[in-house]
Order: sequence, then C-alpha cells, then structure tokens
Amino acid sequence: MSKVTLRALEPEDLDILYKIENDKSVWNVGATSVPYSKYLLHDYIANSTCDIYTDKQVRLMILNEDGYGVGVVDVVDFSPRHLRAEIGFVIMSQYRRKGYAGAAIKQVMDYCKKTLNMHQLYAIVDKRNTVSIKLLEKCGFHASSELKDWLLEDGCAHSALLLQTFL
Repeated sequence: MSKVTLRALEPEDLDILYKIENDKSVWNVGATSVPYSKYLLHDYIANSTCDIYTDKQVRLMILNEDGYGVGVVDVVDFSPRHLRAEIGFVIMSQYRRKGYAGAAIKQVMDYCKKTLNMHQLYAIVDKRNTVSIKLLEKCGFHASSELKDWLLEDGCAHSALLLQTFL
C-alpha cells in the first residue's frame, strides 16, 4: 500500500480542494449538489479549528510520497457521547487505484482509535460503488445493513450500505 501523509488543510490547498468539491462525477457520493466558490472554500479553510470536538468534523489533505495533495479524507458527524463518526474520502481521478485511499483510511482509523479513543467509524456507500465497498472491507469495515432508496441521483433512488468498523 502506498505511503501517504495526512495533514490539516492549508491555504495552498485551495486549488486542489476546489477541483475536488466541483467534480460533478463525485457529487453522488456525498451531500454536495452545487458548486463551491473559491471564496467559500477559502473561508472554510481559514475558519476551521481542526478540533473535532469543536467542529464535530475534521477534513485532512492526503499527500502522496512526493508531498502532492491527491485527495481528502473526512471524519464527520462526530459524536463524543457515542464515540463514533462517519468517514468519507475522495481521491482525484488521476491518482485512483494507487493505494492512497486505503493508506489514508488506515491512518484515520489509527488516529481515531489511539488519539480520540473512538469506538467506531462508519460509512454510507451507494451499493453500486463496489470499488469503495471492497476497499472499506479490505480496511476492516463490514456491511451491517442496507438503506433502501437512501440516495437520490437524477430523480432515481438508489440503495446504500452502512459499513462499520469497531476500533
């Protein structure tokens, strides 16, 4: 698996984040349905505390071996009471299938377990996204339930899987 480094977002990540957030081909895997402006993304980077207890989320840039940003990994909907959060990730298309996502997921799992003392991570994935499902399973996630007609795309409902891992 490729070696990656995870770090907080920096102002110089604006162009990469802009490309990722405005890539319509991945809008169906998240909650995004409108383009983000550079101004809004700059504001997000500037105002994020990078404290999961304050923001209830953390977004990290995934850097490859050369130190170049290849994607992002998110830990969102953090529940300090239940010690769980949702994980999400996007790798820019030219860097996919090189092991970056799996390496980032493993690092986030380790961080959530050892630093945040979390109990579990979960992901909600479109059933048709077999690549992400297989990747999460390889990282130790297990499908625990099917969410019928959970995701809407172009007026069509699609089922999703809830995948969990216990840390």
